[in-house]
Order: sequence, then structure tokens, then C-alpha cells
Amino acid sequence: MDRRQHIVTAFDRDLETIEALLARMGGLVEAAVMDAIRALETRDEDLAEAVRRGDKAIDALEEQIDVETARLIALRAPTASDLRYVLATMKIAAALERCGDYAKNLARRSTVLAQMPAIDGASGSIRRMGDAVRLQMKNALDAFIQRDEALAERVRLGDHDVDQMYNTLFREFLTHMMEDPRNITACMHLHFIAKNIERMGDHATSIAEQVIYLVTGNLPDDERPKADHTALTPGTHKQEGAWQSP
Repeated sequence: MDRRQHIVTAFDRDLETIEALLARMGGLVEAAVMDAIRALETRDEDLAEAVRRGDKAIDALEEQIDVETARLIALRAPTASDLRYVLATMKIAAALERCGDYAKNLARRSTVLAQMPAIDGASGSIRRMGDAVRLQMKNALDAFIQRDEALAERVRLGDHDVDQMYNTLFREFLTHMMEDPRNITACMHLHFIAKNIERMGDHATSIAEQVIYLVTGNLPDDERPKADHTALTPGTHKQEGAWQSP
């Protein structure tokens, strides 16, 4: 085996290592989202605590991916297409880490909500939205593994449906609060949960866009359709991961 073939083989092994770490990270994030929503629905405080503790493993994997990608760039001098892969991987890992943070936030609020009277139908609606986002995330990661541009584009367009689900929940929570002021605190927590799930959907879409960049060399140049109209609601403004009074 000549030296060039040896370098190529070593580079491929490095890529496989990074991809395996990313797949593991994605699996942990999907499980964290599922468990956080189940903790909310079943009022399981122990499960919520397990989700919060598990975020450290997700953070550690992102750090390991950063180390491995930096090492690969330093030692292997990747060409343009390979460098696209490395940069996309780093951005995907960062998006997954943020989704892990959102899952931890869900678990924290579910613990608070377990001490309050339940809001009729809320946990089921949250679960359906969470299931939709988990599917988006799974499809985005599958698109990355398979280099499937068409699947990535479907994820990108599917973000509109997640936004619609969020808008519906937003209106439902407003209705509950107007009907009975005693519901305000619980509905505010539920609203933050719904907003965190919507943001996870945005990150799944960002992963899909990185897949398109990886396959084609270009990010989508058209703005993806958004259906989150709650920013137009008087008395609120949008911030990363939350809605707060001005």
C-alpha cells in the first residue's frame, strides 16, 4: 500500500469515527426529547430528572466531535468536498446540542407542572407536536447519513407544519388563560415548552439545510416557509428559545 492510499484510508476512518459519534449524539437527543415529553404527560419527576442529568452526555459528545473534527483538519488537510463534510458535521453537532438543552428545559418545566392542576388536553397536544419534531430530527439525521438531498428538502418544508401546530397550541393556551386566571401559570410553562419544541424543529431544519449544503455545495437560497405568527401577538416578542414580555 503506497503512502497516499494509507492517508486516504486513515482519513476515511476518521470520518467514520466522527459520523458514529454524531449518530450516537442524535440518538441521545431523540431519546431525551421523547423522555421529557413522557415525563410531562405522566408527571414522572424521576424521569424528568434523568433527562436533566443525561444532558451532560450530549454535551460531552459535542465536545468530542469538535476535538475530532479539529484534529482531522489539522492532520489530514481535507479537500473542498471533505471540508464541507467537516464543517457540516460541526454545525449539525451544535444544533443537536441545542436540542438537548431544549429537552432539558422541557424536563425542568415538567417537574414544576407536576405540582399544578393539569390543563385539559395540553399534554396530549404537546406530545403530538413533540412526536412530529422527533420525526423531523430523525429524518434530518437519516438524510445526513444517506446524503439524501430529497429527504433533507422534505424536512425543510415540513417545518411549516410544526409551526402550524405551535400556533394552534399558542391559541389554546391563551383561551385557557382567559377562561380561568388560575390557569395562567401552568399555561405559561406549557407555552414555553411548546416554544422550545418549535425551536427544536427549527434546528432539525437547519440540519437538513446542512445536508443540502454537503451534497450540493450550496445552502438553499430561498427562505424556508414559516408559519409562526405569534410574534404578531401584542405584548410579546421573540427571543431564542422563549417568549417574554417586553
